[in-house]
Amino acid sequence: MTSTFTTDPSRHVTHDAHGQELIARVWEALELPGSAMDYHFVLQNAVERLWSTRRAHPAALELLEVFALLNLELMEAAPEAVSFEDMEAGKFVRVTSVPRLIGLLEREGAFVEALAVARRLVRFGQGEDAVARLSEKTGALAAEAAIADGAR
Repeated sequence: MTSTFTTDPSRHVTHDAHGQELIARVWEALELPGSAMDYHFVLQNAVERLWSTRRAHPAALELLEVFALLNLELMEAAPEAVSFEDMEAGKFVRVTSVPRLIGLLEREGAFVEALAVARRLVRFGQGEDAVARLSEKTGALAAEAAIADGAR
């Protein structure tokens, strides 16, 4: 494998990288000097690429979760990662990696975990619909559990 290093983290992860090479390049890119927004785009693009190759590389879903959560932590620590200078204060770019994780967790039946992630995303003006949907699902599950416990 020929490696071409660049000082721009978002350019370090080339479009032809797949599987383990993609994962290695993402970790390398996160070690390069760059801005919070650079790292956001590295992580977001990695999540989307891992999602698109999930059938060929099912193990990629685990790293998709890691990268999406890392992106959310980055956003929380450095909101400028998802906001351009010329944007109105409190406005953020549309994030795709975290909703992708929320959807994955929801499909797996991990409603409580998905709800917790969705609530964290609301700070960025996104995820409100997921919070409403998942609140309803977790409430229904809690009600079912209470009924089942009462029947014992």
